[in-house]
Amino acid sequence: MDEFALIQGYFAHLTPDQTDGTGLLLGIGDDAALCAPPPGQVLAVSTDTLVAGRHFPAHTDPYAVGWKAMAVNVSDLAAMGARPAFVLLALSLPAPDRDWLAAFCAGVQALCAQEKIQLIGGDTTRSPVLSLTVTALGWVPAGQAITRHGARPGDVVVVSGALGGAAHALRHLGSPAQARLDLPQPRTALGLALRGVATAMLDVSDGLLQDLQHVLSASGAGAQLQLEQIPLDAALQDLPIAEALALACTGGDDYELCFTVPPTALGAVQALSQSLGLALNVIGRVEAQPGLRLLWHGQPFEMQIQGFNHFG
Repeated sequence: MDEFALIQGYFAHLTPDQTDGTGLLLGIGDDAALCAPPPGQVLAVSTDTLVAGRHFPAHTDPYAVGWKAMAVNVSDLAAMGARPAFVLLALSLPAPDRDWLAAFCAGVQALCAQEKIQLIGGDTTRSPVLSLTVTALGWVPAGQAITRHGARPGDVVVVSGALGGAAHALRHLGSPAQARLDLPQPRTALGLALRGVATAMLDVSDGLLQDLQHVLSASGAGAQLQLEQIPLDAALQDLPIAEALALACTGGDDYELCFTVPPTALGAVQALSQSLGLALNVIGRVEAQPGLRLLWHGQPFEMQIQGFNHFG
């Protein structure tokens, strides 16, 4: 099977034959896709590479590989308050195994259907190691993107969902949180709803503490976190608290949203939590003094802040 037969057999059907108002003018089958921005919208673009043995175990179910490759990129768009529209996929694999490709494409298609996005192009090639690079594109109204650099002293720090489940699954065979690792759920609806509410935001991919540091650095601020307020995944409930906190704070692969809001917006955050059926927990407060200070029931707490290192 050559690359053109592979594309035609497994990927071409993921692009519709005609546009449906998303801005797509031309999809898979030409040298480039063509897209027209909706009026008043700007393009948000994000790219992630996943390598077998580095970002996911080599034995991972191919359906989960396809789902996750799409989901982690859509999560980046959610963190910007952007509505996802399209994805591009570059797939490098040792050999074109038909069964593997069918399951992989089913995962890609399932996530794309859930998020109402379209695969509009990419590339395929042979490689000694399985790797995938996905570029996600979405639209956000001009001036309404939520960036990392808007946090201000006095803002509260909020995180969605529960943390540490994916890290638990990576370390414990048969973990009840395996789906958190294999099939992460982008918080797209939350990201869209936080336009005009959140002052800064990012998704938790490399560990809560490390990722929050990016917001604080970009905003020229610091923060104090109350570790007892951090929502722990149910899979961590029987672990010693120090181990549970380490997984929740530094484990990564959560793909929840961490954001800051002024205290006056907490009512809106609570209403969002109820309308979306999603826990949104206040875990700290932004301060003028740089750095990240960790407390456990009001007492200083020492913990390694370093999360996932892509070159470690």
